[in-house]
Amino acid sequence: MAASHRILLTGANGYLAQHILSQLLEEGYSVRAITRSQSKIETLQKAFGEWVGTARLDFGVVPDITSPGAFDAALESTPPFDIVIHTASPFFLRQVESTDFLDPAIKGTMEILSGITRVAPGVKRVVVTSSFAAIADMVGSPITNPAKIYTNADWNPVTLEAARGTDNPMITYPASKTFAEKAAWDFVKEGKGKFELATVNPPAVFGPLFDSSQIAKPEDLNQSTIMIYNALLRPDLKSSDPVPPTFLHLYVDVRDCARAHMLAATVPEAAGKRWFTVGGKITNQGIANYLREALPEKRDVIPIGESSNTKMPEGWFDASAPEVEQVLGLKYRPAAETIKDLGPQLVEIEKRAAASASA
Repeated sequence: MAASHRILLTGANGYLAQHILSQLLEEGYSVRAITRSQSKIETLQKAFGEWVGTARLDFGVVPDITSPGAFDAALESTPPFDIVIHTASPFFLRQVESTDFLDPAIKGTMEILSGITRVAPGVKRVVVTSSFAAIADMVGSPITNPAKIYTNADWNPVTLEAARGTDNPMITYPASKTFAEKAAWDFVKEGKGKFELATVNPPAVFGPLFDSSQIAKPEDLNQSTIMIYNALLRPDLKSSDPVPPTFLHLYVDVRDCARAHMLAATVPEAAGKRWFTVGGKITNQGIANYLREALPEKRDVIPIGESSNTKMPEGWFDASAPEVEQVLGLKYRPAAETIKDLGPQLVEIEKRAAASASA
């Protein structure tokens, strides 16, 4: 593929996508960042001020990614796009109508792919942000004998019928990622697009916000980050409280996940594959330990728990994805760096919220 790229990035204001945008710009690529509103563009313009007004960064608004032709105008470019990275999809763990997950994920993915075939025939590679939720059985028992080892060949067995018949986010969210990804692969297999496809399938994504000043209060944090805050840092906790059970022990640093997207978009051998980006394993106890080291001022709040008990029970599922390092050349950060880089940001956001409330 060409050394210089013109790239369309959807969902550009997201937690992960801002890191992707930063890395693409630092690599020298020209990017159009797509959000759902002008206010989100203004937020990005503040965070990426050094690039605003240059040929390297421009913006577009797509208010409803599920509407017919949603991306057509955004996909028109001179010079033309040769790469599209589609990250836009909802992720939150609260009870909502199943369509709140399924429609944006599946229809949004179909709209971007259809738009490419209509108005951006120069696109050679499309990268879709999928998820571990499209790989694993999220409602089955996590413990088996022997332990299940997930790979990029696995698919979540959820059915559309089950997803449409419930408001349980542990079913509807994984279904949205599973069927959006399957629809993308089917689109390519059926010859509807002339581009190559790759997906990135991260488990829990942890690590620092690209620009923490965008967050006014903890409640505005992205899902994976607010789970850490609520479990281990919220003000009503005490060090003697128990450490809550771990939701998902497989994780990747947000910066490494962002780099995986860039590599999946530009490495020739990345085409046609699912990239299961597992940086390592960490439990809530391990996160608590690192936060207590990084934030001595919060030691009366962060639960001590059983500091030496940082492993999951025997038989718990695991993962194997050596191809990410072997083919993409991605090197993962250690968990300590991931959590310790995030911790001070959470304290800063908490202080900002308190100051605003008392003003």
